[in-house]
Amino acid sequence: MFYKIKQLHQNGIKIHLHCFEYGRAHSKELEALCEKVYYYKRKTGIMNIFSLLPYNVKSRQSEELAQNLLTNNFPIIFEVLHTCYLMSDVRFEKRLKIYRHSNIEHDYYYHLAQSEKKAFKKVYLKEEARKLKNFEKVVEHANLILAVNEDDTSYFKKNYPKVPCEFLPSFHPNDKVSSLSGKGDYILYNGNLSVSENYAAVLWLLENVFNKINSPIIIAGLNPPAFLKEKIKKLNHVQLIANPSEAQMNKLIEEAHIHVLYTEQATGLKLKLVNVLFKGRFVVCNDKMLQGTGIKSNSTLAIGNTPSEMIKAIESLMGMDYNATFMEERKKQVSRFSNQQNAEKLLSLINKPTA
Repeated sequence: MFYKIKQLHQNGIKIHLHCFEYGRAHSKELEALCEKVYYYKRKTGIMNIFSLLPYNVKSRQSEELAQNLLTNNFPIIFEVLHTCYLMSDVRFEKRLKIYRHSNIEHDYYYHLAQSEKKAFKKVYLKEEARKLKNFEKVVEHANLILAVNEDDTSYFKKNYPKVPCEFLPSFHPNDKVSSLSGKGDYILYNGNLSVSENYAAVLWLLENVFNKINSPIIIAGLNPPAFLKEKIKKLNHVQLIANPSEAQMNKLIEEAHIHVLYTEQATGLKLKLVNVLFKGRFVVCNDKMLQGTGIKSNSTLAIGNTPSEMIKAIESLMGMDYNATFMEERKKQVSRFSNQQNAEKLLSLINKPTA
């Protein structure tokens, strides 16, 4: 979302940003990109868990937000389902309301629950998934839905046929493909390792793929749980880099020879996939990582859905140099993820008459 704001600002758009605080300092960088940034406190607390609304929606109820939105008649972009409480409010009936989707939230939470190891959190995620499925009907009050992948675009068109829906990929930090030529010395997996989807992926890779490969492997990401650290220690050729800085992570991505990505959740658009396609060399991933993105396999990206397919692809790519021909292939592969083009599409949709 930050990169969407940044690109819209570069296109001369004046943005009023309404956001909920998480204990961080107010962002001077955001305030420089926006006309005004409004901050609201989330109403956290265990009692909100017992609401009929999803916790992530209930905790973002704010009459102050409503009053601030009512001071003008600007289009409103509701970023993800968690922010959509006011979408059905009659006071906003005549406003242009855009729902920006990032995942089919109830599916996403259900899959998180499936891979979650802590019993209480597993129950919470399942219950949140049920509530989010019921709450999703609020998007019937939107004038436009913007989906981050093609499969989810089809989902919204089928389930909410009265609301126009368009595919608009996520914005990201890359203006151009910057992959390094030549070879790297290691294989990389990166992600937020505190998220169950990601640590489940790492466990699968360690048990089925990485334990059968001799090349050096780096696993890098935020807040790895203790059980994952112990698992990684058992493989001498696998190194864990916990909580790398942004600069360090970018260097790891750029210098890796192969990026291995795996998921059991074919939801939304995986931003780490977009990031490694712009910054990295070769990629090996499963079909679910690409589902709905329109990205196809080519000389720089191999698909492996079984351990043997992944191992074969990795071993084949380890001996190859990343060259100028591969760079041109990659540029074509990511052309639909141009921030400038997608900002122009967003603005044309906002200015187009909608239902």
